[in-house]
Amino acid sequence: MDDTAKYVIHADITADGVVERSDVVGAVFGQTEGLLGDDLDLRDLQQSSKLGRIDVDVDSENGQSFGTITIASSLDKVETSILAASLETISRVGPCRATVSVASIEDVRAAKRRTVVDRAKELLSDSFDEDVMTSREILEEVRQSVRVEDIVEFEGLPAGPRVAESDAVVVVEGRADVLNLLQYGVKNAVAVEGTNVPDAVAELTQDRTVTVFLDDDRGGDLIRKELAQVADVDYVAFAPTGKSVEDLSRHEVMSALRSKRPFEDAVADDEGTAESERVEDAPESPTDGEGAASAGPSASDAGEAGPAATDGSARPAPETDAGADAPDSPESTVTPSADAEAVAADGTAATDEGGADDLEADATTPDEPSADSGAPADSEPATLREHVEAVLDDASGTARLLDEAFGVLDEVDAEEAFDAVERADEPPFAVIVDGTADQRLLDVSAQRGVGQVVARESGEYVKQPADVRIRTADQF
Repeated sequence: MDDTAKYVIHADITADGVVERSDVVGAVFGQTEGLLGDDLDLRDLQQSSKLGRIDVDVDSENGQSFGTITIASSLDKVETSILAASLETISRVGPCRATVSVASIEDVRAAKRRTVVDRAKELLSDSFDEDVMTSREILEEVRQSVRVEDIVEFEGLPAGPRVAESDAVVVVEGRADVLNLLQYGVKNAVAVEGTNVPDAVAELTQDRTVTVFLDDDRGGDLIRKELAQVADVDYVAFAPTGKSVEDLSRHEVMSALRSKRPFEDAVADDEGTAESERVEDAPESPTDGEGAASAGPSASDAGEAGPAATDGSARPAPETDAGADAPDSPESTVTPSADAEAVAADGTAATDEGGADDLEADATTPDEPSADSGAPADSEPATLREHVEAVLDDASGTARLLDEAFGVLDEVDAEEAFDAVERADEPPFAVIVDGTADQRLLDVSAQRGVGQVVARESGEYVKQPADVRIRTADQF
């Protein structure tokens, strides 16, 4: 019946006494029987499924009963209204005086329509929220799928379709690098698939213009060093620090290829770095003369060692005209813009300036104190006890975060200890607080892996973390 109901009658009932549900149902049937004629008799309507069951909810309080009557109807509006009005003729329920008033007649179809409208709104906002692709995006997606499908094998190695016939070749580390370059139109790339350079790649480099495009990490350095021994490479280019070739955008790929530099320069830089390391590691020979032992390297020695220290990077800054010798193939040849040349020139100048600073730093001897230092070198606390004395004995009102070597990571007001531990880039090993170690500080210390918390006094803990050692100033 509920599935076919069109209207629902809601009526309120009040009785002067304690009545039950059965009393109310009996009063509805008994006092409306014969009132509206045979066509609107409640029992006949229920048997013909034109009227639903009578639902009654009654509660009693202070000698009175209050409740609601709910009747579902599939009759039309007029018949349903007459039936609802007949309920208000009920004057007694059981032995008690009672009154019934119709609160409302609900149109079930209207409620369903509201549900349909609300659900349609949700579907409209959720199901059709995808962005419409522009013409450019459609073309780029189709073009990219074609480029990815163009990957081929050269002597069993992943490669672009132009490797076999191009005069210029780009050597990369793996298949993902070849796929990324294909997306940006570089179709003459071949992968070595590891640090063991295949013979096919070594032979390919003998009669081609070869650019090695590698990640700026240890794996890239190992491949470059092996290529220096078994292949004939012309240029070398690196991905930006912290990124891989396979993750670069089009702009980053083209910028890196423009900034390629002669392979011989990279090899020479490696040799200069090794020589510089040998000079720095060599023990100092004793010298005669007062104060000579602490004088450090002479000015002439510092001048000779300066360039090696400056050029010690595994990947020096690109030369200003690095883009002049781009690979011969149309796909990988890119003419550098004036802005790119200006950036390269600025980078070179910055490198030279940094080299001068390094030279001055090398000329300073370890035994000479810094001109700006106003205290002995050993004045900094070196143990946990000394840090506790510095923070707690002086009543500094601060919190100090220490690493495993008892170096100071951060020092803040004691009230900010929780925030300092929570946002610390490096999880502290120990925290010293000139205040109370409360539950919040202990919880964040446990989350960040703090080993020890030292406070002026301990607070009340609901739950003490097992991995955090808590001590007070009295224990020191």
